[in-house]
Amino acid sequence: MTLFPRSLFGRNVLLIVVLVVVGQLASALLVRQLIVKPRLAQLSVAVARNVGAIRAGLAAMPAAQREAFVAQFNRRAMQGIADDGEGGGRGQRPLLSRLERRFVHEASRGIALEGEGSEIIWRREAGGSLAVRLRLDGADHWVTLPGVLPAREFTGAWIAASLTSALLALLGALLIHRHLNRPLRRVVASAHTLAGGGSPQPLPEDGPTEIADLSRSFNQMVRGLARADDERALMLAGVSHDLRTPLTKLRLGIEILRDKADEELMARMTRGVEEMDAIIGQFLDFARSTESEAPVPVSLDALAAEVAAASAGQGMPVALEAGNPPPVPLRPRAMRRVLTNLIENAWRHGLPPVAIATGSLGDSVWIEVTDHGTGIAAAQAEALKQPFRRAESTRGGPPGAGLGLAIVDRIVRVHGGRFELLPAAGGGLCARISLPRA
Repeated sequence: MTLFPRSLFGRNVLLIVVLVVVGQLASALLVRQLIVKPRLAQLSVAVARNVGAIRAGLAAMPAAQREAFVAQFNRRAMQGIADDGEGGGRGQRPLLSRLERRFVHEASRGIALEGEGSEIIWRREAGGSLAVRLRLDGADHWVTLPGVLPAREFTGAWIAASLTSALLALLGALLIHRHLNRPLRRVVASAHTLAGGGSPQPLPEDGPTEIADLSRSFNQMVRGLARADDERALMLAGVSHDLRTPLTKLRLGIEILRDKADEELMARMTRGVEEMDAIIGQFLDFARSTESEAPVPVSLDALAAEVAAASAGQGMPVALEAGNPPPVPLRPRAMRRVLTNLIENAWRHGLPPVAIATGSLGDSVWIEVTDHGTGIAAAQAEALKQPFRRAESTRGGPPGAGLGLAIVDRIVRVHGGRFELLPAAGGGLCARISLPRA
């Protein structure tokens, strides 16, 4: 599991928030280096000079007046400063902030340069002010320096500004994501429609240059695929139609010569003509569009029973296992062609018994045709759905064009379903079709 988001929205949010945070940290560093430190140095020098002046004044006074002077000075210094309890009493020594420690270090060095030769001690007074000890003639005098530095280096305003920036970053990411995601979702939906065998509507070619180029390229691809599909269908239909005429002449010639030629030879010629006619029929089925047929509610059990009866009449008996699924919207003629192709494929390349079963699962219904042959390798399942592809084991078997399963897959995708070639439970192949109820 990775912490880096996979979605475009997550990456946009992460990028914008990181940039905002990095910008705030850089701004804080610049403020500290260019504003806080120079002012801190200036303030330290000024405080050191003031403390030196106070010390010189105290040294010039009689010893008896010094205590009263310091008390009066401290009272005036603390006027207007409320005791909020942060600093505690004189007996407490709260920890100084990092900024205060730096100030104390600089100011102490300046005070020492001003003539204070003994140890310099600082403490926090009530209300958060700092006080420095001045020792004269063995007596300690604590001089209060009000409002020199804030008690806290980072205040609520900085936190509020950070939260506001983060919220603005999220809002910006949402707006960017909405602006980019809407056309991308249209492209994804159209791609799914195209992959399902449908014809997507042209995408609007507006918006940012990159999105417009993407939509334009997708529309050109869809038009190119549709044009190629139409040309292929026209070619197959034309070739198949043109071959029907010489086949009809061959069939007529066989009938004329049936009584004059060898019976076995005539039978072989008849089978050859029928096989060629079946291949031409597959070409026509593959080229034929299903969009002209309107979907209607169909019972899969009734459709399976109809196809099974027709197959039995042609010498291909099929066992029926009705699961009573609910009716679903189908193109009946196209779906009948699907089941017929699967049953013929099972009899041609598999072994009996052949069975057709129906059922439902969740929001979908299914119908499957099974045989008891050798089946196919799992790696060949997807390849066999492509046009003109045949399994290795059937290359020397019954003739065919390799279009039966491609026709099935094409029609199932037009219905919004899924076609799978799976191993049968008792051995053989299971051709399963799953269709949505709606």
